Amino acid sequence: MVQIFTDTAANLPMKILQEYDIRTVPLTYEVDGVEPDHDIEFSGSAFYTAMRHGAEVKTSMVNPERAARAIEESLRQGKDVLYLGISGGISGSCWGVALQSKELAEQYSGGRIAVVDTRSASLGEGLVVLETAKLAREGKSLAELETYARSRCACMQQFFVVDDLKYLHKGGRISGGARLAGTFLQIKPILRGDEEGKIVVYDKVRGKKKALEALAELYAGAVGDLHAPVGLAHADAPADALHLQSLLRDKGAKGEILSVCYEPVTGAHVGPGTVALFFYSEEWR
Repeated sequence: MVQIFTDTAANLPMKILQEYDIRTVPLTYEVDGVEPDHDIEFSGSAFYTAMRHGAEVKTSMVNPERAARAIEESLRQGKDVLYLGISGGISGSCWGVALQSKELAEQYSGGRIAVVDTRSASLGEGLVVLETAKLAREGKSLAELETYARSRCACMQQFFVVDDLKYLHKGGRISGGARLAGTFLQIKPILRGDEEGKIVVYDKVRGKKKALEALAELYAGAVGDLHAPVGLAHADAPADALHLQSLLRDKGAKGEILSVCYEPVTGAHVGPGTVALFFYSEEWR
């Protein structure tokens, strides 16, 4: 049996984690110096409202030693372990877990641990985790699951519409002048996850409505299978996410569309109002 592990950046609701026996280790964060209880379902509305009102949010990667303890618990139970982690292009979390797993592999011989950098975050990571967990329940081997997960990561497309440019400016992705000009002109940058899983500016659109329409067009032009699942994540912008879902259906999307509130660690870096789209294309990376 293979135990699937991921981190909280995968943005999967607790109900799904429990249903498919997916174990998680947390990326941590503080809001005005207070760390939340990670055993309680995340309240997106409260978190992003606090950000809008100027709360200071600090984020940290997965604690590798904490992850190693959780992984070793499964190994002791006789389970193999597949860890699917947040993109190394935006966090050192997966790298740290891989180092700890290498040490564990020397204690538990037989190739019983595999670590995959999904090169994604939020549901770009989460959809791969969920599909892989479904196969794990069918009794697939560690090698089969790792190969499958890597193949799905190679097809994952990630696009984001950012609502407020100050968070990109704070993170060093745009200059102060670009922020002021973009805010005045109602410019909405479209970001994407590139081949290495880094977040880069893809395009700039004037107005939120046109930006959401641009996301739907990107889906229509690149989707590999209209019946494949799609992920939507919003940073306390449910109406925008619902509108995008309708646009995707108009473009022919027939698979399940999983819509969630953006998890806090990566959401803190793109800010309230962000809407993200995740879908599978043909293999591209």
